[in-house]
Amino acid sequence: MTLRISLKKGEPVIVNGAVLRAQSRTDLVVENTATILRGREVMKPEEAVTPARALYFACMMAYIDEADIARHKQTLLERLETLMVALESHEAKAVCIRFAQKIAVGQFYAALADCRWLIAYESDALARFPGADAAAESAEPATAA
Repeated sequence: MTLRISLKKGEPVIVNGAVLRAQSRTDLVVENTATILRGREVMKPEEAVTPARALYFACMMAYIDEADIARHKQTLLERLETLMVALESHEAKAVCIRFAQKIAVGQFYAALADCRWLIAYESDALARFPGADAAAESAEPATAA
């Protein structure tokens, strides 16, 4: 299956763990299986300041760092457990279950979509509580280690 990727000038992309940056507008065609994340899909460790964001970061690391997959899977399970305990919505818990099913079979890229849904859900929930932004900002960021 062929994958076509369009990059803007300066946009990074991770291909099999290597960070590449487009020097000009670029169209790439990937003709075999590869681990790819476009710049807009990459989260920096300091951005993983909420439970859903920490889950996304852990999933992203499992996807791009296959060499340390056992540690990343353990982190994923810990982050997922933390999030599940905090959730009350049946819909959000169902998304977590779909996420867990995907990571169980190694579909980390597909699981990132569930994380994006959870991040949006979490953002909406936090927006309803005054002072929640300050609490999220002061939280410890997730680390790649």
